Amino acid sequence: MGEIVNLNRVRKDRAKTEAKAAAKANRAGHGRSKADRTAAEKERDRANRLLDGSKLED
Repeated sequence: MGEIVNLNRVRKDRAKTEAKAAAKANRAGHGRSKADRTAAEKERDRANRLLDGSKLED
């Protein structure tokens, strides 16, 4: 026979791991200084301009 599993505990454990993943993503996004955020934004804009400038005309 299989192991007896408390389904409420499994559901709560799954929710807890999902919440930890979301918290990790939020820490990565909100835990940066303003200088880091602006530098990343400038780099993203530069990459977009470079990509748009490299498009071939049809």
